[in-house]
Amino acid sequence: MTTGNAIRFVCILLLWVGLCWMLLTRAARIDFMVVFTIVASGIIVFVPLYKKYVRKKD
Repeated sequence: MTTGNAIRFVCILLLWVGLCWMLLTRAARIDFMVVFTIVASGIIVFVPLYKKYVRKKD
């Protein structure tokens, strides 16, 4: 992973954490749907990035 890719990965990570923080602080209560939303968004965002930049190519 090059330096530019690492910086992009960190920026996306910080943006995702900020959005999750906003969701958690503004939710009336933390229930299954809030937790599911956070987990699903993490999978949608970070699995493709992992496959593209981190996983070793064959």
